[in-house]
Amino acid sequence: MAVSLTEPAARHVTRYLTKRGKGVGIKLGVKTTGCSGLAYTLEYLDEFAPEDTIFENFNVKLAVDPKSLAYIDGTQLDYVREGLNEGFKFNNPNERDKCGCGESFRV
Repeated sequence: MAVSLTEPAARHVTRYLTKRGKGVGIKLGVKTTGCSGLAYTLEYLDEFAPEDTIFENFNVKLAVDPKSLAYIDGTQLDYVREGLNEGFKFNNPNERDKCGCGESFRV
């Protein structure tokens, strides 16, 4: 099982953690919500939970809780700029469908 960050995503996280002045990495997970059933959660962490699985790319640590890992195994977290918009993009090979608003997905 694996979850990864692209280099642009890792640079963004590193910049934010430096600006924030503290933190050990980020946590990626899912929650039940939206039209399609699941939505991604992303938070900056000051410490990892013992039950989390930790992945590391480009010197950035990414934690995933055990319940979420089955839904996001193989996901690559990217950071993209599209026109005036920028943000994280989740490239999840397990997604079978997304809702029209882009807020939730189904596996």
